[in-house]
Amino acid sequence: MPPPNSPDLNPVDYHIWGAMLERYKTFQSKPNTIDKLKKVLQTMWDDLPNSINKAILSFVKRLRACVKDGGGYFEHVFK
Repeated sequence: MPPPNSPDLNPVDYHIWGAMLERYKTFQSKPNTIDKLKKVLQTMWDDLPNSINKAILSFVKRLRACVKDGGGYFEHVFK
């Protein structure tokens, strides 16, 4: 059975933070103060609705796979 905090069953862990990291990598000038970093992160978060929708759809597939396998290990190859 997967642990209750499995990243495979947590859409924020497996998708949102990855999307934010990829977006952060595209910034040419990195923030050099905490306030600037907060603003950049807030801007990135505000731009995430499409990624959140994708995460929700993928999450449903992961939940179905988990239920199908009786809560045990399942392959997490989802497109």
